[in-house]
Amino acid sequence: MSQITDTDKSLEAMKNFAEQYARRTNTYFCSDLSVTAVVIEGLARHKDELGAPLCPCRHYEDKEAEVKNTFWNCPCVPMRERKECHCMLFITPDNEFAGEEQIISLDYIQEVRESMKGH
Repeated sequence: MSQITDTDKSLEAMKNFAEQYARRTNTYFCSDLSVTAVVIEGLARHKDELGAPLCPCRHYEDKEAEVKNTFWNCPCVPMRERKECHCMLFITPDNEFAGEEQIISLDYIQEVRESMKGH
């Protein structure tokens, strides 16, 4: 049995946040759940590395400064104000990429993470 790492705890925390936030905002995960898995993994990694779930889908000159600024910490300002999620983590039902899921399994996220190592 493998040990539960801090990364796995962050991954589970971000998964739970994403599921709850999707329900609360009436948004859905992408019809391609691997997109959802990659974004949640990126949020968890930033939470571990930076102390906040900075949007993983943008380029930053200075990640620490961006975390302090809070604009791109998930849920970011565009998502909170207009339901615009650049990452396609939270998608409104009228969007062609919206799936029907507001849940994703931790095992699936970990599988996608493992499959991406070495790419």
